[in-house]
Amino acid sequence: MDMETISTFAKKLWCVKKQLIIFLTPLIFLPLLFGLPEKEGKCLYVVLLMAVFWCTEALPLAVTAMLPVCLFPTMGILQSKIVCPQYFLDTNFLFLSGLVMASAIEEWGLHRRIALKVLKIVGVKPAWLILGMMITSAFLSMWLSNTATTAMMLPIANAILESLFGDLATLKENCKLKDETEGEEWCRVSPTVPSGEKIQNYNWSNRRTTEEIRTESEYQMKVWKGFMICIPYAASIGGTATLTGTAPNLILIGQLKSYFPECDLINFGSWFAFSFPLMVLFLILSWLWISFLYGGLNTRLCVRKQDERAQAERKAQAVIEDDYRKLGPINFAEGAIGFFFILFAVLLFTRDPKFVTGWSKFFNKGYVSDATTGVIIVSILFIFPSQKPSLSWWFDSRASNTSYVPLLSWRKAQECVPWNIILLLGGGFAMAKGCEESGLAAWLGSYLQPIAQVPPAVAVMFITAFVACFTEFASNTATIIIFLPVIAELAMFVNVNPLYFMIPATIGCSFAFMLPVSTPPNSIAFASGHLLVKDMVKTGFVMNILGILSVSLAINTWGRAMFSLETYPDWARQENMSSTVPHVQFPSVSPFNLTGL
Repeated sequence: MDMETISTFAKKLWCVKKQLIIFLTPLIFLPLLFGLPEKEGKCLYVVLLMAVFWCTEALPLAVTAMLPVCLFPTMGILQSKIVCPQYFLDTNFLFLSGLVMASAIEEWGLHRRIALKVLKIVGVKPAWLILGMMITSAFLSMWLSNTATTAMMLPIANAILESLFGDLATLKENCKLKDETEGEEWCRVSPTVPSGEKIQNYNWSNRRTTEEIRTESEYQMKVWKGFMICIPYAASIGGTATLTGTAPNLILIGQLKSYFPECDLINFGSWFAFSFPLMVLFLILSWLWISFLYGGLNTRLCVRKQDERAQAERKAQAVIEDDYRKLGPINFAEGAIGFFFILFAVLLFTRDPKFVTGWSKFFNKGYVSDATTGVIIVSILFIFPSQKPSLSWWFDSRASNTSYVPLLSWRKAQECVPWNIILLLGGGFAMAKGCEESGLAAWLGSYLQPIAQVPPAVAVMFITAFVACFTEFASNTATIIIFLPVIAELAMFVNVNPLYFMIPATIGCSFAFMLPVSTPPNSIAFASGHLLVKDMVKTGFVMNILGILSVSLAINTWGRAMFSLETYPDWARQENMSSTVPHVQFPSVSPFNLTGL
């Protein structure tokens, strides 16, 4: 068989790779059904099957998420009447209400107004502008999806960069100039702008050497990359600050309610109080690293200097102010959405924040949840008018009839809500329930006994690092679905508060910074054509380290105080757990032996 035949055959295999994965994976894992304890083996078979399909996307993510509905009952793992309700727990309604609120914000352009206002405040020096981009992206991604935030911010960044540095194609050409020509050259300008205007804007009416042109262009290209790369990273960081910011946070809540029914420590308010300071800390560290790496941090950070860059920055500031001016004054719809958005956040935060008494005390204990709050607020959006009501209209017989337009229509909500993500959440809850009821999580945890010899503080860093590395190649939702039940069992085996391991793992799976395929925001930024894979790997590697260290610091300081992590809780003891499967017991390890730090 010659090389050409082999090459052709390999190409054909590659064309049908997904079909081969779907067909071969169930056969490869078939021995698990016969070589392991019956129920645990069957559940592991389904979990690995779903994990492979999720990581390779051989089937659409939502279709893979629905496999427990057919496989768990037919294989005798879990009854259908137990599996199906997992797909729409109250956690899913909280997520749905957050998505509907986000669609209303996007419908009336409030997010763009917020972004431009922040950029007006921070100024246009490269380091400050990168900070403004990161603050805006992080804030918006706390409420909007990370993908929508990135898609909205990148065009704004491109417009500012073009006003700062001119045409990107010309900039790339200038970076390739060689020092072969002696003497001086005129600075090249964008063909789309008259040369006189460009020279005036940049105050480059004097002649400059080829070396000066190339050096300045290389600096500008570095800053351009810094702009492009900071937005998806900040969106991923910001999503960790609220429960509705990213799907893994909600997976944690759902699995806690299933696995530890007596645990009521985590809700919107308590999560925000813990993770928001962590998000701010990580955002500042990320800004310092990105600004240092891409040329934003220099003597011009805080010092005024009248040079060609200063004149370009003034032009960029004018672009931002002009875009903001075009939005006009805040209209009634924007004001109404802003009010309900603030009300949405305040009510979620104050329902039961744990450190003070919340408004839920006015209702029967355990009856009102974050989902109740979210659905109440977003339901009002379908009723509240988008135009200011006028009493005179009722008494003016000559006034023309106008159609009633609410702040949000159901058609718009349907278009903006990613139902596949909701099914993915449900599949995660169903998988966790199967792992719990079948005893698979306990069985897998029994093989992690060596970790019992590692100080818990060190184990937290190992777990966060492992999850952060795994999520570089798989969906963050799929990652946390697969590992969270095992991490919970591991915590019980080493006699450590389960939240001490589960919270860092949940946050860590959002730290996917190294590859374009790691997250949709990374892919969007990479598709812009300004970034190389090596840029993301170089920047993301240090970002991962900073994230792991930040999470470890947070969970070992204010996290310990907030959630009483230094003690083993009653809600995690076997008699208070919903699972009837006996748990393997190991010799207890003194919790929070922090000598490993």
